Amino acid sequence: MSRVPTHFLRHTAITGSQVIILAFGYGFLGAVLYYDYLSPPDQVGNLWRHHPGELTMIVTLIATVLSVITASLFTISIKEALRHRMSQPISLVQLSAGIALAKGSIILRPEYLRLTILTLFVFGVLRLLTAGWTTLLTPTYFLWPIQMRGSELDITGTAFSTLLSEEFQKQGLTAIQHNTFEVLDIGGMLSGVAAAGYTYGLPGTFNFNGAKYNVSTQGIVPTIENFSGSNGVPGANGTRLGFSGGNVTVNTGPILGEHTSVSIPQGFSRNYSMWQQGLTANVSCRAISSNQSQYVWNTNNSYVIYANAAASNNSITGLRLWNITANCGANTPMTQEYVTMVDASGNASLSGSGFLPSVVCPGPMNINQTYTNFTILLQGFYKYRFLDASVCEVIPLLTTVRANYSNDLISSEVNSSTPFRPENVQLLSFVAGVTRFQSINSQGLMSSAIGDTLYSIYSSTTNTSIDDNLGNQTQVYKELEEYWRGVVEFSATFLRSGFMVVGSFPNNTIPDDLFSQVNGTMYISTIGWTRRSATYLLAILPITIITILTFACASYSILQARKENNSCRTTFDPANALHLIMASAAGNLTLKDFNKNGIINNEGVKVQLEESNNDNGVKKKFVIAD
Repeated sequence: MSRVPTHFLRHTAITGSQVIILAFGYGFLGAVLYYDYLSPPDQVGNLWRHHPGELTMIVTLIATVLSVITASLFTISIKEALRHRMSQPISLVQLSAGIALAKGSIILRPEYLRLTILTLFVFGVLRLLTAGWTTLLTPTYFLWPIQMRGSELDITGTAFSTLLSEEFQKQGLTAIQHNTFEVLDIGGMLSGVAAAGYTYGLPGTFNFNGAKYNVSTQGIVPTIENFSGSNGVPGANGTRLGFSGGNVTVNTGPILGEHTSVSIPQGFSRNYSMWQQGLTANVSCRAISSNQSQYVWNTNNSYVIYANAAASNNSITGLRLWNITANCGANTPMTQEYVTMVDASGNASLSGSGFLPSVVCPGPMNINQTYTNFTILLQGFYKYRFLDASVCEVIPLLTTVRANYSNDLISSEVNSSTPFRPENVQLLSFVAGVTRFQSINSQGLMSSAIGDTLYSIYSSTTNTSIDDNLGNQTQVYKELEEYWRGVVEFSATFLRSGFMVVGSFPNNTIPDDLFSQVNGTMYISTIGWTRRSATYLLAILPITIITILTFACASYSILQARKENNSCRTTFDPANALHLIMASAAGNLTLKDFNKNGIINNEGVKVQLEESNNDNGVKKKFVIAD
């Protein structure tokens, strides 16, 4: 049986090793491109997060080892190819270029541009090996997107309108202004304050039921478990319109992707961007002018109901009852009573007392209008006298919002909106009722929460006194509009929470005709490998080029060895200076001197390496080629 030549085995081992290394690189790159995202186990990720320097050094060390192996295999391959090439006539400048390639160096001879470019190219590629492996193997921080899907309460349809009407009847609510909405008092006020203040640069975080909202709720309810807030279980009467806090049912979860074998990491943090139903309002406030006869606003009906001149300083000396009336359209009068503190003579302090009555007209002011909006009439007295008799038109809107859940905070922005439809009459009644309850309960014996909000925001964001702004109330009205918008949005969040809290529906499952689909994306902050456009392809390119060059050199050596039939001869290392000197001395080469012309002439001299045939090539010498 014939023996396999040693040189063939050697070159096969070189190319095989190089191909294995290249296959590892392409296999890793292929896995990243196929799966889109790859992440190490969470333990490794946390270790990297806390010790990035040490682990980066380890990855760089691995990249360096792979680069050294790749470069060494290439060097061995090109040395063998050059040795076989030297058995044929070769110019000295070509020989020096081959030696430079074998040693990972360059030649700079403009007269031989192709050789110069070749050595520069290979030199650059070799230097990029470590950078390529490091780029390929080093994990980076990225956001892993996971599609999410779930459901929430749909308050926009006929089914919910019917359910809400039934709830009104169950609780004996003959009118939406009933005082069963007392739980809304503080929440509605804080939501309004946050919305009004944020417009002028004040902090706007609002908390409700354990969830934290940025500025205002935008009428949404949390659909992500980690952001849902309270874990409490409400009592038998603590759901729906009787809601006073509790765990809101969340059934949003990830959608299994195409590659189910890849586990989703826990990551360092998780943010969410969800498309949900919301509710907001366009609010427009302005002073009532003398020619607007449809707004009949009467604040003159008041009288003292209690007086005690002998009362101490800390006691009430007098009380005044106000009957505030307004015409809410179609000759429908609305009356609201308030009680304020006065002195024994029935007078209030202009600087210490504040009175801001308001009347909410729950329907359209014009009989020809559809029931899609409501109106608020209000006026400030005493320290709130900066607010003239005014009207605010509130147009609630059903919205689609993009809710962002990040850093324990929920922030939303409206993507689209539609006005209320006839089937939303019960919903509009509820929103108007919440607004009315808020307007009534904001007024105390000596001050109004609404008035104090307008006053404090104005004073905090301007250099002038609000009393000096009489007749120019642009900012005051803007604050008032944002305040009422915040109240309206909170009413929708309260309503959704009440009907989605655990215990509201059997098995905590929203019926099919009452749910709306929620979808979005979860972003997991982690480390790993992901598609980087052309970055990874550029990283693998130097490794590919060196492998191709190694394979080309090895193939050339194998072919030349078969022709020469000298596989058993001793090795000659063309990159070894001693070997070159020995071969040159044995051949008695005669070259020109070390001047400019001499060097140029010598570069063109063609030489050939001759080996003796009777001693396995022990004797080697350079001779001038014919």
